[in-house]
Amino acid sequence: MENAHIAPVVGPEIESGHIQIDGDRIVALGPGPAPDLPGPVERIDGTGCLATPGLVNTHHHLYQWASQGLAQDATLFEWLVASYQVWSAMDAEVVHGAATAGLGYLALSGCTLSSDHHYVFPSGRGDLFAAEIEAARALGLRFHPARGSMDRGRSQGGLPPDVVVEDLDAILAATAEAIDAYHDPSFSSMLRVAVAPCSPFSASGRLMTESAELARARGVRLHTHLAETLDEDEHCLEQFGLRPADYMEKLGWLGPDVWFAHTVHLSDSDIEKFAATGTGSAHCPSSNGRLGAGIARVAEMLRRGVNVGLGVDGNASSELTTLSGEMRQALLFQRAAHGPTSLTARQALELATMGGARNLGRQDELGSLEAGKLADIALWRTDDPFAAAVDDPVCALVFATRQPPLARLLVGGTTVVENDELRTVDQDAAGRAGAEAHRRLMRLAHDQGFTLAKEVHP
Repeated sequence: MENAHIAPVVGPEIESGHIQIDGDRIVALGPGPAPDLPGPVERIDGTGCLATPGLVNTHHHLYQWASQGLAQDATLFEWLVASYQVWSAMDAEVVHGAATAGLGYLALSGCTLSSDHHYVFPSGRGDLFAAEIEAARALGLRFHPARGSMDRGRSQGGLPPDVVVEDLDAILAATAEAIDAYHDPSFSSMLRVAVAPCSPFSASGRLMTESAELARARGVRLHTHLAETLDEDEHCLEQFGLRPADYMEKLGWLGPDVWFAHTVHLSDSDIEKFAATGTGSAHCPSSNGRLGAGIARVAEMLRRGVNVGLGVDGNASSELTTLSGEMRQALLFQRAAHGPTSLTARQALELATMGGARNLGRQDELGSLEAGKLADIALWRTDDPFAAAVDDPVCALVFATRQPPLARLLVGGTTVVENDELRTVDQDAAGRAGAEAHRRLMRLAHDQGFTLAKEVHP
């Protein structure tokens, strides 16, 4: 790859330079054209393009591709209550189709590594966790699924109906089996597994603590939702006598192996605890806006040394959201709340790359363009006739409402997207798979007695 403007995230930018790849690694980068190399070599002309690290998505619920557009004007708790019964009808076929479309959509927005938080496992509906892993393998994206869980239904003071929760011992056994079957800790790993009880209002204290013990014994990471809304604050105070972050600290859930989704409502002392313990955050601005949850204190977290990555969140609360677009949303939300210097375009790019890599424990392997790191690279065409009016290519990427064309997306040096087209799977078929997953889920939910008209508008 040569003649591109290179934004490595770590180190100075190169106005016109080259990136040399051997196998799945970057072996060199620098100014000017690539050197002559012996043997057959593919030379990618990056003239008029911006090269960045592949983007890293640190929070998602891929199955929700199949339930977009429901409860459009609801708060988080209203939206969840309207959605749980629909989700209880999903099966492995729904999950596979939804994950195929969702991951394909992410790849088209520059994503090379995505996490996923799957926490709804209806009994007798097939292997849902395997279904999304199969979809990621077919697309060729790195994948970090989190085996989620809920054991605290309404009968025990939780939010979800009892029909969608699992037995605690069964959860721990299934989670251990997922780690054993799929987790690959190697440098070039395409697949790792995290442990992720859903939230303080749907997981018991015992599930949280025993999940943490399991994860740490197996050397995998921990993830859950936290401090997303003021309703959650009230729930935790009423049920546990503590605010969400204090409750997590009591349960042993702060540390460098933990990243939380959202963290919208953190106090000053919460932020200090996150910084002191190395606890990370996945910022999901579009979902937070869609649900009226608030604006996370990202600029303040960064200033105090908290690691922050980006996430698109599940598409049911963030319809058709691109990961590249979340850089712009993050920047605009912080500036709307705290002024125009609170977050820069390059800081937003870092959130989407190194911030995400750190959340997933992969900062030594990816997240920046450096010799020795994996060749996960996005090449954006910033000489588009309209974008060419912006001299700064990073500004053209981050500030733009319309994403610049994606000339190439490499995962470990292998092309996944070329000229805005998926190359590993049929793009139209991937989109149709998501649409069929939606139709199938609605049929299954209807067969179980779910009434759309009642649930869509709580």
